[in-house]
Amino acid sequence: MQITVSNSQNQVPIPIKKFSKTVESLAEEVFANLRRRLPEHLTAEQLKELKSRGTLSVSLVSNQKIFSLNKNWRQKAKVTDVLSFSLAVEDMDTFEFQLGLPGFPIELGEVIISAPRAKTQARDYGHSLERELYFLFVHGFLHVLGFDHITKRDEKEMFGRQDEVLAKLGIVR
Repeated sequence: MQITVSNSQNQVPIPIKKFSKTVESLAEEVFANLRRRLPEHLTAEQLKELKSRGTLSVSLVSNQKIFSLNKNWRQKAKVTDVLSFSLAVEDMDTFEFQLGLPGFPIELGEVIISAPRAKTQARDYGHSLERELYFLFVHGFLHVLGFDHITKRDEKEMFGRQDEVLAKLGIVR
């Protein structure tokens, strides 16, 4: 999978090379987690194709930018910590993935993280900024891959996977 990371905010210093490298490792572990325990909405073949041909954008933005995106795309006029836009999911009700033509990249989507909000939440939760940024990435990436937490059952599965992925890389509170 190819991941492109951009940092368009300047309020929170983030070592972008380290962040990018860790995000790549987290994405690998997300796929490993999904292979070990295949979710209902993905087949093994889809998972293989998404991993081998998938592309993902990760953006670190300001509170102002995420406020604007949240207002425009979700009609919620507030700052949020992470937004996810899944481009590979053709039907959000059935989580049908659009795999496109064989051999060509699959644009999975985008994970957008508010760095200032992450910094505030890290302080509020009593853990590091890095842990919060990586948690938000995994959370957003799982959304891109068709996970949600609307029902208690879905929340248990998604949050359980998040914890497993972060723990595998030693990222704990």
